Amino acid sequence: MDLLKEKILSEGHVREGNILKVDRFLNHQLDIRLLNELGKEFHRRFSHLPVDKILTAEVSGIAIAAIAAQYFQVPVVFAKKLESKNLDPDTYEGEVYSYTKGKTYKIRVSKQYLSPGENILVLDDFLANGEAMKGLIEIIQGAKAHFIGAGVVIEKGFQNGGRELRDQGHLVESLVIIDSLENNEITFR
Repeated sequence: MDLLKEKILSEGHVREGNILKVDRFLNHQLDIRLLNELGKEFHRRFSHLPVDKILTAEVSGIAIAAIAAQYFQVPVVFAKKLESKNLDPDTYEGEVYSYTKGKTYKIRVSKQYLSPGENILVLDDFLANGEAMKGLIEIIQGAKAHFIGAGVVIEKGFQNGGRELRDQGHLVESLVIIDSLENNEITFR
């Protein structure tokens, strides 16, 4: 996706530890025109599948999933990271290790929002080691729903997450794949 690559090169920057900062347009400040194009592209890539709901993780995936959902005309459900008094106590849970935060935490979805047999598409901003995706799949499996595929905006192809998911037979569509962030240079596949 050329528009996304251009945006990454012009407004993204690399930090130590293979961290790609894209918060100017994707996960802090949002470029709605770009997100709309991403939503159209996800719909183009997954419209052949019977999508009942889109699932994402709190917080960064919500905007992406919400804009894409208007093209699929399905609800968005997002897994919450924090326990809250207003979250139903009856939840599906997944476990996620966050590389950027250096800790493991649980993500949760109320059981009233995922049903057995539903076809669930997962959308997220990044795929690196695949930890968030594994937690979301764990939630889908707990609900006895069907994980039909994953769409990610940016995949770090030099890390194992995408390869492992594909090796397990899962459909993974990444809008861009980055092969290297070495020497503060972004190299796309």
